[in-house]
Amino acid sequence: MDMIEEHFTYLAQSEQDTERLAAALAGRSFAGTVIVLDGDLGAGKTAFSKAFAKHLGVQGVVNSPTFTLIKEYEGRLPLYHMDVYRIDEHEAGELGLDEYFYGTGVCLVEWGSLIPSLLPAERLHIVMETTATADERMLHLTGCGQVYAEWCRSLRENGA
Repeated sequence: MDMIEEHFTYLAQSEQDTERLAAALAGRSFAGTVIVLDGDLGAGKTAFSKAFAKHLGVQGVVNSPTFTLIKEYEGRLPLYHMDVYRIDEHEAGELGLDEYFYGTGVCLVEWGSLIPSLLPAERLHIVMETTATADERMLHLTGCGQVYAEWCRSLRENGA
């Protein structure tokens, strides 16, 4: 049986628009949610992560886990913010990411396309692109699996 997939493209014309999408996704999140964030440097992955964390109820400063690889935060659900840019798939495999992916929290994985074999089949994948306008971003969402496919359908039909 093939994995269900749905796509949704969201134009964020400002950081507030990005936050609106992050808030909508944080509100839908449950234990075991996995959201993969990809895009060039400066595309807004960390800005999205900060907004997502805020709307998940995380208090305090959220910043990129570039050098620590995984940062843990407490909110409505635990938040595991990962950045796998500086490691290869073998090194990532040794971190025991499955415990996070299938645990009691929400995982945000920056640069997740670098570890495809380690990611759960069911996840939301967001590719962020800059545009010619400084604050504008195109966010291409792919929902893999029934739950995330439904998220994309709902966003497409109702907006963020």
